Amino acid sequence: MDISLEKALAQTESDADTAFKAAVAVVSAIKKFRGAAHNGDLRELRKTIDATEQAMAVLRQQLTLAKEGWRFDEEAYLSGKDFLSELLLTAQQMGVKIFEQDDRLYCYPFLIRILPNERAILIDKKRERGIRPSILISHLMTLQGKPVRFKPEAFLESLYHAYSIAVSTRPKEHANSHVVVPLHEIYDLLTLLPGQSKEYSRQEFSRDIYLLDQSRVTQTKKGSIVSFPASTATKSASGTITVITQAGHEKKYYGISFANE
Repeated sequence: MDISLEKALAQTESDADTAFKAAVAVVSAIKKFRGAAHNGDLRELRKTIDATEQAMAVLRQQLTLAKEGWRFDEEAYLSGKDFLSELLLTAQQMGVKIFEQDDRLYCYPFLIRILPNERAILIDKKRERGIRPSILISHLMTLQGKPVRFKPEAFLESLYHAYSIAVSTRPKEHANSHVVVPLHEIYDLLTLLPGQSKEYSRQEFSRDIYLLDQSRVTQTKKGSIVSFPASTATKSASGTITVITQAGHEKKYYGISFANE
């Protein structure tokens, strides 16, 4: 598409501003009309009626121009790569780090998904209707300035519970607290219920593993210490989960283990 969403919205905003000024002129004319009627100024009454009609005609014209000026094919723009590219470029220009991974955008610590059919985006679990690129990036900057809402202690307990289940299904000779369980197996346990994988995606799980790793919270309530052992599998994509770090680098995780002190 030749024109960006930012430019199209800027033009329509300008058209709306012109229409707004015309609407102010209508209100002003009506006030004079009302004043003439209130005072019984018959000479001015006819003039103010005519002036109000003229102001309303200008307003109708400006509204028509504003409506006809919005010819942007937002569905095609959002469904393709154009909107994604514009977001990434705007973020770069505004000094905000956004990275593309799978079908998500990652803007630490948030995962972003474009919802073309809804004309919206999803920031973690929250839908945002205001998707003008400059406004959206500013919003993300504001969110990044707030404390991270992730609760590492609660997430660690969930991991430990799933890990304990995974270990209990292994042969007795392997069922000990030092077993390394692949993280994709932990994710499957956390999302066993129907529809849970939609509510909690693999990308979100991977992000949360990274946030937990960065938090330095390592000990469960029962005193078990978590670790994320590497594997030869981390040399390839198979069997690993991949995250984008805050600095924009790829980081791979393979397994999880808990050991008692």
